[in-house]
Amino acid sequence: MSESFDYHTKRRQFYENIEGFWADLYGEEYALYDIKLIKEDEVSSIRLISERIGAIFFKSASLLRNVPDETLLEMGFPKETLSFLRLKTIPAESVISRLDLIPYGDSYKCIEINADTPTFIKELFSINSLVCNEFGVANPNEGMELLLRKAVRHSINESINHPAPHVVFTAHEDNIEDRETVLFLQRGVPSKFTPLHKLQIQRGVGLFDEDGVKIDILYRQTFPIESLITDEDDNGNPIGRWLLELVEEGKLALINPPSAFLLQNKAVQAIIWGLHEENHPFFTEQEHKWIEDYFLPTYLEPDELLQKGMPFVKKPSFGREGDTVEIFNQHGQLIHQDAQRTYSDFIPVYQQFVEHPTITFQSEKGIQQGKLLLGSFLVNGKPAALGYRVGGTITNNLSYYLPVGLFKGEG
Repeated sequence: MSESFDYHTKRRQFYENIEGFWADLYGEEYALYDIKLIKEDEVSSIRLISERIGAIFFKSASLLRNVPDETLLEMGFPKETLSFLRLKTIPAESVISRLDLIPYGDSYKCIEINADTPTFIKELFSINSLVCNEFGVANPNEGMELLLRKAVRHSINESINHPAPHVVFTAHEDNIEDRETVLFLQRGVPSKFTPLHKLQIQRGVGLFDEDGVKIDILYRQTFPIESLITDEDDNGNPIGRWLLELVEEGKLALINPPSAFLLQNKAVQAIIWGLHEENHPFFTEQEHKWIEDYFLPTYLEPDELLQKGMPFVKKPSFGREGDTVEIFNQHGQLIHQDAQRTYSDFIPVYQQFVEHPTITFQSEKGIQQGKLLLGSFLVNGKPAALGYRVGGTITNNLSYYLPVGLFKGEG
């Protein structure tokens, strides 16, 4: 009892002093007062693997921008987004993206890329440093916040040829994680924050902030395009689609850029794996080796996985936080599913199931065991901060944030 009380007291005293952070979410503990130690050579390995995986995804974007509309529709892209998807607005395919990696043997397998609206940013680029200081260990993400801030400013400069653009950062004002993530990214950028519900749009003219000032660049880190396109105002006007039109007409720049939404679709992994199985010359011999090493067999139908007797995951082409994910055994029998079914209307993809490693960790509920998932960020395509979530078989929005530090003697 005293150990649990001690943990509770220390955790509360530590996190309550951090401004603008959601140590608890949905009335539950989110950020653990614990740390997983990792060796420096492991960090280097993760960053190298992440850069290689990113290179495969980003190269694939150039191919996907030029496929027929039918292919994009078969992949599950909403028809309203087809012309938007073909835009290439800045050199980077995604300014901030996060790979989800599972430790596999002495390497890692990528289960997906969150290229468009990744969260887990403030935790790894900022909070992790404070936790490392608290536990007296070196931070593997040292210097990454500076890299992130340079990338955000660089992406803004590249997005528009204007000496003093009006830059607006936006998020759902009543969602603490979304709002504080965006405010964290905004820091140091000449800009303003306008909540989503206060943005005003005039079709074919522009997007405006709450003061009626026309916006040149909208930074919407946490607002997904697939949600945006369904947005309507009180009069039933399709304001989300109008916003995409403004981007297509060059009257508004968007960050993350359109190419990030192109890569957000999990069916992209089925395309990559299909090209790999054909030994297609689009990928070099070296790139085929990377796909073999770091990607998982992924298809738009389960048949191939069933024939090979592989357990598999069925997940929506667009989805977040484990929502609507189902796990099947090698016989095709459902063995586990997430309770949330928000994304069931999206085309599913089928991917070989790989078991997450189990670890033991401290929490408000005492010593627990959980499944480990590694998040590894790419900033303008380059490896950046990394860190862990720990939770159930399906990593969802009730999974914990487990800070990461370097073994002592390694810096």
